[in-house]
Order: sequence, then C-alpha cells, then structure tokens
Amino acid sequence: MKEKWLAFFRRKNIEISLRRYGVDALSAMAQGLFCSLLIGTILNTFGGQLHIAFLTQSVATIGEATYTVGGMASAMSGPAMAAAIAYALTAPPLVLFSMITVGFAANALGGAGGPLAVLFVAIIATECGKAISKETPVDILATPLVTIGVGVGLSWLLAPPLGRAAMAVGNVIMWATELMPFLMGIIVSVTVGIALTLPISSAAICAALGLTGLAGGAAVAGCCTQMVGFAVISFRENGWGGIVSQGIGTSMLQMGNIVKNPRIWLPPTLASAVTGPIATCLFRLEMNGAPVSSGMGTCGLVGPIGVYTGWMTQIAEGTKQSVSAADWFGLVAISVLLPAVLSLLFAAPMRRMGWIGEGDLKL
Repeated sequence: MKEKWLAFFRRKNIEISLRRYGVDALSAMAQGLFCSLLIGTILNTFGGQLHIAFLTQSVATIGEATYTVGGMASAMSGPAMAAAIAYALTAPPLVLFSMITVGFAANALGGAGGPLAVLFVAIIATECGKAISKETPVDILATPLVTIGVGVGLSWLLAPPLGRAAMAVGNVIMWATELMPFLMGIIVSVTVGIALTLPISSAAICAALGLTGLAGGAAVAGCCTQMVGFAVISFRENGWGGIVSQGIGTSMLQMGNIVKNPRIWLPPTLASAVTGPIATCLFRLEMNGAPVSSGMGTCGLVGPIGVYTGWMTQIAEGTKQSVSAADWFGLVAISVLLPAVLSLLFAAPMRRMGWIGEGDLKL
C-alpha cells in the first residue's frame, strides 16, 4: 500500500519536503506579494508624492470601497500569493486558476496574518487539486471543485487561528525589540539577513509575521547589510556588475560560493550584528510601510522605499510632522554606508589570514 501511494505521489509530482514547501513555495509567495501588495504600495506612494492623477484618483468602486490602481494591486495580494505558490508546486492549469479563489479566502479570513494562512492553505489545496487532476472523466468540474472546496474549507477552519498566531509571534518580536532594542536589534538583523541570503524568502517571513516598527527597521538593516556587504567585498572579483546584481538584486547569488567556503558569509553577517542595534538604538529606524518591505533590503530599493512610505503614512495620519535630515541620514547610513564600510573592515583581516581567498566570491 505504501509503495502504491509513493508511486501515485511521484506520478502527480507531489513531493512532501522542506525544500518544496519551505523554499520553493515560500519564495514564490514572496514574488506574489511583490507583484501585488508591494507594487500597489509603491504606486500609491509615487502617485501621492509626484501628484500623478492616474495613480491617485479612484479607478473602481466596489460596494462602498474605492480603489486606486495601487489599491487594486494591493487588494489582490491573496490571489497573487496563492497562484504563485501553486505555480511553484507545478500545479496544472485548472488547479492554478482555482487558487485565485482560495488565496482570496485565506488572506481575507486570516486578517493581518493572512500571508501565513495563505501559505499553509495554498500548499494543501494545491496538492489536493494535483491529486485529483485528470483522475476523472469530468476533470473540468472535479478539479476546481476539490481545489476550491478544500481551500475555502481550510481557510474557514485554519486561516483565523493561523492569522492570530502569526500576529502574536510578530507582536512578541516587536514588543521585545521595543523593550530590548540592542539585543533584539542584533537578533532580528542577523536572523532576517541570513534568511535573505538563504534560498528562502525573508520577505515572506516578514510579511507573514507582520514585522514592522523597530523590529522592521532592524530587519531592513540586516537585509541591506547582506546585499550591500556581499556587493562591496566581492567588487574585486565581480566589478560593477556584481555591485548591481547583488546590491540591487539579491545576495542569494553567493549561495554557491558560501557552500564552498562558509567563511565568506562572516563579514556581512558580523556587519549586520552591528547595523541592527545602531538602527534600533541610535537612529530609531522604523519600518511602518508594508511588512513585506522589511525583508527586501536594497532589492529594487524596496526596503528604503518601504521606510519612506511609512514616513508618508505617518505624516498623513498626523503622527509625524515631517521627514528630517536626521531621518534621511539614518536611512542612508543603515541601508548603504555602514553595510559597505563594516563589511570591508571585517573582510580585510579574513583575506590576510587566508580565510577568504582570491576567487572565493566570484559569481
């Protein structure tokens, strides 16, 4: 019986593994978030700051809610995440399209912790849909019915408690960071920064936990330090192309080199242990934009843009009067200057000791 089930799973490409669900699905979820919530937030920010009428005026009214272009993109974050997860799990078309409904239900019922609910529900619903796909003569009915039925049912059962659990964990992290900004600044910065370089999604983790405030600022510090740090210490090997691909792209490009020589990871990681508490204790850097921005670093400058978006939101709400020169200096220092300088300082003695050799950082 076990062999039959294993053969069925292989035939359906259902692989129950940490890599498939913890790496592939999580990374895809972050892409879905980027293409919906994050892009929507950026469009709203640009529209408001640059006074672009098309981006600030209402383009649709549904019930009593009005939506701008960016607002519509943000509202589709649940379907976008679920469809992205299904795509990563190699779902057939009928399953993939059915996940739009499932994602909407999971995200809506999960509340502020919706992304975590979407991750769990979308994985289970996708695999159930894959299992039934093309197994009956009425596939066009059976596959969507099973996928949507399982997904919406699980959303009703699991999304609210999963959402509350995610927010509870996120609130504890943010509360602890407010209470112990130095220690938590180190922990959050290093942990989220490491997650950004690993083949998992720091953005999805931050979104799932709703990580904002000082803790979000520490996460931004850690992510920026990994990306800028690797970009500058590998400049002699990779030149300006490496600066762009790692500093604005992703430090994940170094994972192959890290496997060969884990010591190359020390300079940006040690630097993030310094920039984190500086962000929380000295500059009081807060991420009050979309939580997903906390885990993006300098990728497309999303992290700094998220901080700026938070400033604009606070000004609009009357909780912040204006953006000061000190605010700008702190953001630039944490995002670019300190990561570059500290990573170079930590890397220099390691090169002299032979811990980092020529070509170890070559992409």
